[in-house]
Parts: sequence; C-alpha cells; structure tokens
Amino acid sequence: MKRIIITLALLVFTVSPMFAHYLWLETARTGKLEKKQEVRVYFGEYTHGVIEKVKGESYPSVSKFNLWVIHPDGTKSVLKTTPKENFYVAHFTPKTNGTYTVALNNDNIEVLDYTKWDFGIFKTHYQSTAMVQVGNKTNDTKTLNEDGIVIKELANTPDKIKLQVLFKGKPLAKNEFKIYVSDLWSKTLETDQNGEISFSLPWNTKYTMETIYEERIPGIYNGKDYEFTWHCATYCINN
Repeated sequence: MKRIIITLALLVFTVSPMFAHYLWLETARTGKLEKKQEVRVYFGEYTHGVIEKVKGESYPSVSKFNLWVIHPDGTKSVLKTTPKENFYVAHFTPKTNGTYTVALNNDNIEVLDYTKWDFGIFKTHYQSTAMVQVGNKTNDTKTLNEDGIVIKELANTPDKIKLQVLFKGKPLAKNEFKIYVSDLWSKTLETDQNGEISFSLPWNTKYTMETIYEERIPGIYNGKDYEFTWHCATYCINN
C-alpha cells in the first residue's frame, strides 16, 4: 500500500507539475531599523527540494502575484519585485520598531482541467505570509486576504510557535496543517476550534508550512467554468 501511495504521488508530480507546486516567501525573521530587508518569492515543491526557474516552464503561470508589506501600524506598501534565476526578490526598509507582515496573494491563475486525473476543474488561489520582527515589541501578524485562506502568526512563547488559520476572515477549525523541514521530515497537525495550532522548533533549520482548503462553489474565471476553488496558504520560518 505504501508503494502504491508513493507511486501515485510521483504520478501527480509528473503529470501536473503546477498543481504539485506551491508559492512561498522566505525572509529573515528579524530586521533592523533603516536596514534593507530582503524578501524572496519561490515556486516549487519544497518537500522534494524542487525550485522552479523564473523563466522556466511552470513559474510564468503563477507569476502574476501581488506582494505587500504591512507595517506595525497597519498601513501597507506595495513591494516591487525583480526576477532572478529561480526566485523574485523584493526589499523594504523598516522605519519603526514592531512586527512587520509580508503578504503575497495570487488569485490570477487560469482555470485548470484535471478531470482525466479524477480531480475536476478548478481555480487556484495562493496566499503566503512571513513575519519580520524589528525591536522587542512583538504583535500578531496582520492579514490581508479576505477572500481566501491565510496563516496568521500569534504572539508566541520563546519555545513555542502559535499560528492561526483563517478562511475569509474567520477561524478555520479542524483543517489539516502540514509542516516540512529541509531533510524531508514532515508532520501533520489539525487546527483546533479556533483555527489555531502550536508546535516547537527543535532544530535550527527552515520550516515550511502549508494548509489547503477546497471551496466547493462553482464559478467562472476569464470565461472558463470551474467546479471549485483550491485555496492554499504557506508560511516559512528560518529558525
């Protein structure tokens, strides 16, 4: 049975590369006043160490994303991105102490027809967030996506990370949440009634997280009918 599951996973990865991939953000979790902070936007399959090239076959189909930084006072600024070989890069310079939220949203992806793989016809909606802390005054990260799924980081204790999953601004309870590290180790959790999860970070490494929700409401996008929307939110912590 395990071999069958692995074979099916590899089949999906081979025949539908964009669907097996995710958009995610990487940035340092701490910043400094008046010092430029770098943010990178990746597209690939972090569970297998696959990172797509910006001008490759897959990345252009998801490159129409929007990227912002939300300042500690709640105001937001658009971040201009520059393409590199295998990621887009953006920068911002913190002017005040506090918790900054970098937010990516991509609702501009063409409808996909995967009926021959028994998955259906669907629209994809990606959301990714990252936290940058400047100074010692910490707060929850801000949310920007009111039409999809988002991961919010809550105030944490030194030895625990606490996150909340929201869908259309409301806590998403009992939803699967996956954590991956660079050596392909993974763990699956489930959000509680408040859409929250908490976990420790035992290793000094990169933790990439994802949570998915299928919104079973049909619609039309760019003249094409779809059966449901596949919402995906990612979060990355470089510990």
